[in-house]
This record gives sequence, C-alpha cells and structure tokens, in this order.
Amino acid sequence: MTTIQIEDMQLAAALLREPSLSAAARALDVTPPALSMRLRKLEAALGLSLATRTARKLSLTPEGERFAREAATLLGQIEGLRESMQRDDRRLTGTLRIAAPFGYGRQYIAPMLARFARLHPGLGVQLDLRETPWPDRHDADAVIHIGTVRDSSWVARTLSANQRWLCASPGYLRQRGVPRVPRDIAAHDCICIRENDEDVTLWHLRTAGRKAQETRGRRETLRISPAYVTNDGGVARQWAEQGLGLVLRSEWDAADAIARGTLVRVLADWEFDSAPVTLLVPTRKGRTARVQAVVEFLVQSFGTGEG
Repeated sequence: MTTIQIEDMQLAAALLREPSLSAAARALDVTPPALSMRLRKLEAALGLSLATRTARKLSLTPEGERFAREAATLLGQIEGLRESMQRDDRRLTGTLRIAAPFGYGRQYIAPMLARFARLHPGLGVQLDLRETPWPDRHDADAVIHIGTVRDSSWVARTLSANQRWLCASPGYLRQRGVPRVPRDIAAHDCICIRENDEDVTLWHLRTAGRKAQETRGRRETLRISPAYVTNDGGVARQWAEQGLGLVLRSEWDAADAIARGTLVRVLADWEFDSAPVTLLVPTRKGRTARVQAVVEFLVQSFGTGEG
C-alpha cells in the first residue's frame, strides 16, 4: 500500500499554486532537482503521471491537478485542526493567501492587508495580484472580485456597491461637446476595457434619482464601437485623462481623477450596470480561523468606508 506523506501533499499543492517548478522549489525551500526527484518518486509510488514537462514549463495532468487540489484541501484541514487545538484562538499562524485584481488590489487591498498583518504578527500574508483572480483562483484562501459572480460554489459577500461612471477629460468635452442623453454617445470616441471575457461593447443604462421618477426608471442598451481598447483599467483611465475619449470606469478608480479635475463625470443622471466589489471565500465548513478573521476584518474595513 502506497503511503502519502505530508511532504508529498505540500509538493503537489505548491505545483498547483506556483507558476513553475523553480517557483515551487523556492516556496518549499528546496532545490529544483530535489523537487523534481521527489515528484518522480511520488509518480512511481502512485503509478500515475502527475505532470508533463517541457524545456520551459511543467504542467499538471488532470490526475495531477485532482491530486493537488485534494492535497491542498487536506493540508487546510490539518492546519485548521492545529489552529483549533491552540490555547489562544486569537493568535493566528500559518499563511493566508489572498487573490485580487491588479489595480484594486494594489490601491485598496494591499494597505488593508498590511494593517491586518500588523494585528497578527504570527501570520504570513501572501497577496496574489491577477488580471482575473476569479475564477482563476488557484489555491487562494479568499478572492477579491470586481463584477458579477456566476456559478460559484464559494460564499460571496458584497463589500462595496462600486458604481460605474462615464467620464471624459475637460479638454475632450470642450472639443467634442458633452453628451446629454445616451444616444449622444454614438458621436463620441469611446475607450473600452476588455476583461473577464465579457461583452464590453454592450452598455446597459437606466435613469437614476429624480429622473428615474420622471421616466419611471427608463432603461436603454447601447452597442459601442470602441475607438480604443485595452485590457488594463488604469491605462483606459489615463487615456481618458489625456483626452482620447469617453471611458466607463469603476467609481473606485475614477473618483480621485474627478476630484483632481482631470476627469469629469457625464450623464450623471443615468446609472450603468455596477461592478460590485465581492469577497469570495469557501463555505463556512471549510474555513480556517485565519480566513474567518480576514473576512471579519475586510467587512469591518469596508463598512467604515476604507474601501
């Protein structure tokens, strides 16, 4: 009977989490040759091919990915058992892994996690910034996602409503005019952000505030023909600040530019589909004490207006 050691599970979990064999070796504090040898021994013991290797890349096979995911789950359960046996339940240890989008993670989540880490000096914190942290979550303990969440088995908690605002630079609006109604957008250059495989050229609007009462919440849908497209929201905002056109940008990213006067919000009496900031975590049954602690911390931080 094959005996699977904890080190084998740690190896598999690291290969799932890290982008390369060398990165996995660094995470486990061993050399790449030693890690490769251990992997070969594990494959021989299991009678399975867990990974395919090329000159540049190591990729898990379907069997390897299944083994790694189940190993990561078991390691989490072992860690949770250890935590539950500690005398002081408030003292958190181990490593907390959070995944978040690049811009929002850098501007908001990183400072929050720094404060959280200072509260728990025995805890290691890893922030993994990604273009699409969900569903490409790897083995993150919690994921920050901006936008609608579909088909998730994880528990979703909305941290911030995060409206989206249509903006342009003052110079662009002086030159091209200010849109007054949605159909005016067709005469303007638009900057679109390609993300999460969504149809970013289809904009949905509805009247807001007093105008919503006057028009009974009228809705419109616009098909945009973008003049400029990028997969980076920060670039899109900068292009708009430089006068290239209109941009539909999250409130969290546009608010500072509007306060500085480099962007102006237009069609403010219309609401576009929002992109809520959502915290995704495993079901309560599968949470460790450190995950529960960071959930409570983030919810409280956003509740006090820090996000």
